[in-house]
Amino acid sequence: MAIEKLSARAVASAKEGKHEDGGGLRLVVSAKGSKRWVFRYTLNRKRREMGLGPYPTVTLVKAREEAMSARRMVFEGLDPITERKRTQVVIPTFEDCSRQFIEAHQAGWKNAKHASQWRNTLSTYAHPVLGALPVNAITVNDVRKVLDPIWTTKNETAKRLQTRIAKILDYAAALGHCDNDNPARWQGKLDALLPKPSSIQKVKHHPAMPYSEIGQFWKELDTQKRTSAAALRFLILTATRTSEVLEARWNEIDLDQAIWTIPAERMKMNKEHRVPLCAQAIELLKALPKVSESAYVFPGSRVGKPLSNMTLLKLMRSMGFDKGSQKGDYVPHGFRSTFRDWAGEVSNYPRDIAEMALAHAIENKVEAAYRRGDLLEKRANMMQDWADYIAS
Repeated sequence: MAIEKLSARAVASAKEGKHEDGGGLRLVVSAKGSKRWVFRYTLNRKRREMGLGPYPTVTLVKAREEAMSARRMVFEGLDPITERKRTQVVIPTFEDCSRQFIEAHQAGWKNAKHASQWRNTLSTYAHPVLGALPVNAITVNDVRKVLDPIWTTKNETAKRLQTRIAKILDYAAALGHCDNDNPARWQGKLDALLPKPSSIQKVKHHPAMPYSEIGQFWKELDTQKRTSAAALRFLILTATRTSEVLEARWNEIDLDQAIWTIPAERMKMNKEHRVPLCAQAIELLKALPKVSESAYVFPGSRVGKPLSNMTLLKLMRSMGFDKGSQKGDYVPHGFRSTFRDWAGEVSNYPRDIAEMALAHAIENKVEAAYRRGDLLEKRANMMQDWADYIAS
């Protein structure tokens, strides 16, 4: 069978019709002058035709290479069309990769709320712009279209969104769907185009009650007989976070040893934290009624659920601690700062003991590498002194 009948000049000047190059390779020219390559073959007594692409995108040389490859497949009994579909790589869209990333990583996240936050921010801000784009087609300008409208007005959200987009594109690159030159990366990419978050964001600390006022507040809180008041007293005595207190379970508490062990999955640093319980905290816990239907120390109104996240804040608001109030706009989380100020200014305990009581990470990496214990006995003395100071 004669092949390579056409010349480059003949292809360039070909008129409407079908022009055979031989061996099944054909150039088809439409009435409007557009040209395309096809490969015709017979397999299992069936005649088939496979498109090889348009001319001049696909040159005569390239078309002949594709045709030769297809001929070899036919000779081996393979269908070139079937083989092309089997080996063709489909590049997923950003929305597809987002869903796959969340499914792959959510088992390692602390709770379902974290996965929900990912989905919500991506669907609200990223998917309308990037969702339908193949991940290998996304550019820095595409990412900017997502971030620009909220970068200065909602910078904390925007920065979190930028990090999430970058992680999804890194995930896509690891799967081979795009290269490693991540257009959502901050360093060396977006940092040259957008103002630094530190120049936009204003650090807003939780309003904290001065330690000099804690005694009077404690007397007032002691008159409250609600479950929420007991939970707030327990929070203050242990210097723990609101979520850690509200989700506390009886099986975490050893009253005989006076230790509350918070599991790693409920800690911000994802590390188990032992909390020494002072005499007042033990007395408070022993006075609490145990609800048979609930494992929680501070059960809510719904069966099997703890108090809601807003309960302690609402309690303080009902006691007059609100915005514009003469008492002060204090919040439950601020009592950790109250404790920290007391530890640093009134007590004689070293800084690292106070920081460990708050379950803060050790900033010095060398010290963190060698620190094995949690200074429980020293912290127990400090927490008892803190409770006695409150009650004095």
